[in-house]
Amino acid sequence: FSIMVDLDVLTLAENAFISVLGYFICRHLIREYTPVFIQRGMAGRDLCKRDSGPIPEPMGIICAIVWMTCQSIFLPLPFLQWTMSEHEFPHAKFYGFLSAQLSISSAVMLGFVDDMLDLRWRHKLLFPTLSTLPVLMIYYLSGNSTTVILPPLLRSVLSPYLPFPLPGCLDISFCYYIYMGMLIVFSTNAINIYAGVNGLEVGQSIVVAASVLLFNFIQLYRMETEAWNHSLSIYILLPFLATSIALYYFNKYPARVFVGDTYCYWAGMTLAVAAILGHFSKTMLLFLVPQVLNFLYSIPQLFKLVPCPRHRLPKFEAESDRVGMSYAEFKSGSLNAIGSIIVKVLSSLGLLFREDFEKDGEKWTRVNNFTVINLVLKFVGPIHEETLTHYLLILQVVFSCIGFFVRFGLASMFYTIVN
Repeated sequence: FSIMVDLDVLTLAENAFISVLGYFICRHLIREYTPVFIQRGMAGRDLCKRDSGPIPEPMGIICAIVWMTCQSIFLPLPFLQWTMSEHEFPHAKFYGFLSAQLSISSAVMLGFVDDMLDLRWRHKLLFPTLSTLPVLMIYYLSGNSTTVILPPLLRSVLSPYLPFPLPGCLDISFCYYIYMGMLIVFSTNAINIYAGVNGLEVGQSIVVAASVLLFNFIQLYRMETEAWNHSLSIYILLPFLATSIALYYFNKYPARVFVGDTYCYWAGMTLAVAAILGHFSKTMLLFLVPQVLNFLYSIPQLFKLVPCPRHRLPKFEAESDRVGMSYAEFKSGSLNAIGSIIVKVLSSLGLLFREDFEKDGEKWTRVNNFTVINLVLKFVGPIHEETLTHYLLILQVVFSCIGFFVRFGLASMFYTIVN
């Protein structure tokens, strides 16, 4: 047993070493390919700057390729210990690792296609669903658990209203796979819609990945039975964190590169797969609270209940070099009943800026775009873009700290056993 533990520590060290190499290689390649992207016309302009030249995009593909290379080099290393012992080779673990590479690599490919072809939203939902298949199929074939633990408080509340007693554990079978698939689709798109200022996409991914890595190390210290699951999650996330830090150096304000949808697909899929194979998909949601809140707040525009412009990024004020809320405008009374109720409720709660005005003799309404970025700007007012990014990343860190408190503190109030 001690030999196996020593080999696990050695494998983690090898993964860390490969990750550090990936960081330096990533920084070098980004510098080298920046002019190449611009020459090939793969560039955009920063709408929140006075004078923005062409900025290469999607530079996330460079980091994703470096990550895939790191994973290919590292792939055999965790399994060398079984070739040095008499234990049977763990095919299920090996297939699980391979399925992660397949799902994440397919997400990278689909993200790059999105950057090149500008896919519609229905395709953005369909393609990540297809990318989930390798992970979900291996999860099923490996006989992994689909059982959820019901809190005693929930059982005591529901039992009087049910004709049968609720068990402590409930096997939800196929529904669990639906939940995991929805988690992956949500993760790949959540980072994409929570964007619009320099460094935010990469910054939020770094905070979430670092939080999940810390959680994995805590679990490795606390538990032995789930050691492989958390180690696998670390093997996936450590190179991702290293390459993302390299990308953040170029994407932070003022951005010298744009990450593109490729990075958002890759980051979301990597985080979701690491959580599923690490068997803590519910805990992952605790670290994605800002993304969940942004999605919920965005629903009125995502589902066309309120007009949604092509871009919802903050409005740049060139005179003061600050960014403020961006708006959606529509004729008063043009919304359906549900949209009108949402606007009225949110504005009355102070969660939505609303202004009625006249244009061409008709009554119009102006509201801020439904994103957390604009919501923060509603409360703090127009600020410099770099300051806004710092506020949003601090918010992400705060929610990660709350997530740890809920996971290891409050959970014991609802569950008799907290793993």
